[in-house]
This record gives sequence, structure tokens and C-alpha cells, in this order.
Amino acid sequence: MDAATLGLLELGGVFFVLGVVGRLAGRIGLSPIPLYLLGGLAFGNGGLISLGDIGDFSDLAADIGVVLLLLLLGLEYSAAELMTGLRRSWFGGVLDVILNAAPGAGLALLLGWGPVGALVMGGVTYSSSTGIIAKVLLDLGRYGNRETPVVLSILVFEDLAMAVYLPILTAVIGGVSVLGGFEAVGIALLAVSVVMVIALRYGRFVSALVASPDKETFLLKMLGAALLVAGLAQALQVSAAVGAFLLGIAVSGVTARNAAKLLEPLRDLFAAIFFVVFGLNTDIATIPPVLGWALALAIVTTVTKIITGVVAARHANVARMGQLRAGTTLVARGEFSIVIAGLAVAAGAANGELAAMASAYVLLMAVLGPVLAKVAEPAVRGLQDRAERRRNRRRRARAEDLSASAGEVEPLPGGTGTRGTVGDGGRRAGSNEATEPAGE
Repeated sequence: MDAATLGLLELGGVFFVLGVVGRLAGRIGLSPIPLYLLGGLAFGNGGLISLGDIGDFSDLAADIGVVLLLLLLGLEYSAAELMTGLRRSWFGGVLDVILNAAPGAGLALLLGWGPVGALVMGGVTYSSSTGIIAKVLLDLGRYGNRETPVVLSILVFEDLAMAVYLPILTAVIGGVSVLGGFEAVGIALLAVSVVMVIALRYGRFVSALVASPDKETFLLKMLGAALLVAGLAQALQVSAAVGAFLLGIAVSGVTARNAAKLLEPLRDLFAAIFFVVFGLNTDIATIPPVLGWALALAIVTTVTKIITGVVAARHANVARMGQLRAGTTLVARGEFSIVIAGLAVAAGAANGELAAMASAYVLLMAVLGPVLAKVAEPAVRGLQDRAERRRNRRRRARAEDLSASAGEVEPLPGGTGTRGTVGDGGRRAGSNEATEPAGE
């Protein structure tokens, strides 16, 4: 059987299984992301079946999936809303760096991987997965929630921090001079600034450029523009996801609504491939030796991410349950973490154990994040309801005790006092004593 035929069969099988898995996830009320990831793990390196003939297509399709996820997320918001969110969430962004980079860096130093390993693992544990979080917000219907702009602001802050971090990391692991590293950082920040200015001041011209009354032409122009901007952003050491997101921010009004409606099916298809490819690229045999450390790191950084989201949402005056949703939504790690570890290993600056640790950690967080975002709010509400029922039972019990105590005191004839019940010696503290002379 020739390679093209085998590739078609494998690709068709993957798409069909994704459809079945997605339907199963919908039936049980769960986001399909964990099932996609586990499915990719089962058919990846060291899994049940190896899919070797669709690698080039699946890798490119996964990149397109991230671009489309962030493009459509950007279409939901305006540039003014983004800037307001960034101004309100800068404190949460700084806290995010401190709380979530420290555990990874500390573990690397503890395991003897040195300063370079600490720099790499700090980036792995710091950055949330914009692709997974965008899909979670979509699946759970939270685009319009009060806390979602806070989550997006944190993600944009992280991606802007990555625009500084990645050039520095590349310079360190590649032996580039300090001047070369600062030059790369300057180019990245300049590119982000230019795109932000275009989105804020000239968004209407961007909308007019991609708009078209013909659906086919509109689709081609919009998709082409997204891929071009993402590619240029990537070439300038800025995340392709950030480029696509900012393009979505720049497109506004009716054009944005029509684009979202037109691109939704493509987004769902390519996003599913992205999550499967993530599992396909993970070698399951490398996970068991580092699973204990990865699990401990996952627990610690889950707590730190939740704290980050809660504090940032509280700073934006979001209600308590919204704060919890913001924190749990940010838990998932993904594409950036794997890219960071891959850069270090490819440059020979980190050993295979670090790559295995990053893979195991990201897989745990990629599965845990969507599940936690789904179940945390119902679980907390259930605990609150149970506590409220317990308090109500205690109130009723106290009320019944007071009622019973009041019923034990009987009035004397003529209404001049009260008589204690039998067995208390005819007296009760606090009652009028009928046996004593009046006036004494």
C-alpha cells in the first residue's frame, strides 16, 4: 500500500474516532480535550498503534488549530476591552510570574539541572496553554462571563512575557551574546507594539480589508490574513497565537461576527487535531520514571495558578465564584511548555530527563485543567449547599430546644408568678418566687 493511501486511511480513522470521542464527551458532560489527549497518547510513540504517515500534515494542522482558536477568541473582544483588562490585571500578571515560575525553577535546582535547567523549567511551569484554555472557555460557554476578560488579560500578559523570555532562552542555550539576546527581545516587543497600535487605532481599516459579501472570498481572505499574521509574529520571536489573537481584536463589528460564524467549523476541526497531536508527540515510555516529581509539581502549580486567577479576578471586582472559575481555567499547561523544553533539548542544553519531566507534567496539567475547570464550581456550590443545610439544621435544633425550655415553665393561678415543674423543688432560677412574702 502506497504512503498516500495509508495516510488517507489513517487520517480518516483519526477524524472518525475524534467524532466518536467528542460525542462521548458530550454525553457525559465533559470537555473532549482530555479524551483527545489520551487518544493521541494511545496512538503515539510507545502507544498501542503508531501513526507515522500523517506526521507532517498533523503538525501543521495542529499549528493552524491554535491559530484559529486564538483568532476566534480575539473576535469576541474589542481592542478597548483588551487594554482595559491589561490595565486592571497587571498585578495578577506579575504575581503569575512569581508564583508559577518559581516551583519549576526550584525543582530543577533541586534535581541538579543547574541554572539553565532552572530557566527552562521556570518557563514550563509558568505559561498556561492559550489553546486549551480557549477551547475550555468555548466548551463551557464562558465567553460572556465576567471573569473571562481577566483570564484573557493574564494570557496576553503571559504571551507578552514569552516574547521577552523566548529570545533570552534562545540566547542562553545557543551561546548567543548578551547584546544579541537584547536585540531579539527588542524586535519582539516592537512587533507586538506595532500590532497593538494597528488593532487599537486602525481596526476599522483591517475589517474593511478582509470583509467581503461572498462567503468563499471572505473565508479565504480571513484565513489567509490569520496565517500571515501568525507566521510573521512567529518569525519575529512572538507567539503565533498572540498574532492571531491581536488580528481577531483588530477585526470588529459585523465583520467580526460573520467571520466567527464562518470559521467555527474549521476551528473545531483543527483544534481537535492540535490536542491529538500533543498526545501523539509524547513518548509514553519516558513518563513513569519522572511521574512522582511531575505529580508533585502539578499539585503545587495547580494551587499557585488558582491563587493567581483568584487574586487577579478579585482585583477586577469579580464575585467569588467568578474568582474560582478564573483560577481553575488558568490551570492547564500546553504548547508553550513543550516548545520551551524542546528548544533546550534540541540545543543540547538539557538532558532527556528534563524533556520527560516536561512531557509528563504538561500531560497531567493538560488533562487536569479542563476537568478542574468543569467540576470545581459545581463541587464548591455543593459544599456550600451542604454547609447551609447543616447550619439550618442546627438553627432548627436550637429553636426546638428553646421552645421546649419555654414550655416547661407553667404560670401560677392568678398570673402572679410561675411554678417550676415537678422534680426541681418547686423553684426555677429567674422565675417569680410565690412562696416568698411580697416586698422582700
